[in-house]
Amino acid sequence: MKQLAAALRKELLLQWRTRAHFVATLAFGWAALFLFSFAGSAPDPTELRGHAAGFLWLGLLLASTLSLAEGFHREMEQGALEGQLLLPVSPWALFYGKALANFLELTLLGVGLLPVMIGLYDAGTPRGWALVGVVALGAAGLAAPGTLYAAMAAQSRAGQVLLPLLLYPLVIPALVASVNATSLLILGDPMHLAKSWLVLLASFDALYWLACGLVFDRVVEE
Repeated sequence: MKQLAAALRKELLLQWRTRAHFVATLAFGWAALFLFSFAGSAPDPTELRGHAAGFLWLGLLLASTLSLAEGFHREMEQGALEGQLLLPVSPWALFYGKALANFLELTLLGVGLLPVMIGLYDAGTPRGWALVGVVALGAAGLAAPGTLYAAMAAQSRAGQVLLPLLLYPLVIPALVASVNATSLLILGDPMHLAKSWLVLLASFDALYWLACGLVFDRVVEE
């Protein structure tokens, strides 16, 4: 646990020092949501509200690619990852430290996108804290496989292109659950189906975090 705490502290410190990149990524997400508002043939408020959840998660998914790729790309350029692997530190601690830091960053990105989604698509809901909880669960579903595949993609010259090709198909189940849970919170849930989607999302999160942690050492040693 001490190794995990040290790895997490290091990742959070790096993220704070590169906070300008976070601001740029958040602005990219805002721009994506703004462009999505023109996706329909006409600016119909009812149609936009119905698609608000999908647009939110699509914006976060695109922004997450920029966020996840940056950490490993910077470490590979400076040789920091190889240095960490030479230390008597468990690869498990390195992975979960970085994955937890990425989870926190993606959650902040998702929360930062919520006001823009509500303003553009008239998607306000009285269950605001529940919506933040869904964003956190969905961010967890992106963070673990995103951290693993970012480590793989960073070892390739075409890493920024390779990362979305690897990540997007894997996170489709978590993305579908996130979109449906978010949509039910925004549009109403008379059949009480949101809980089922949240249980499914949490199950995928647990699977991702366990499986990715188990194979991370083989990824970084190759």
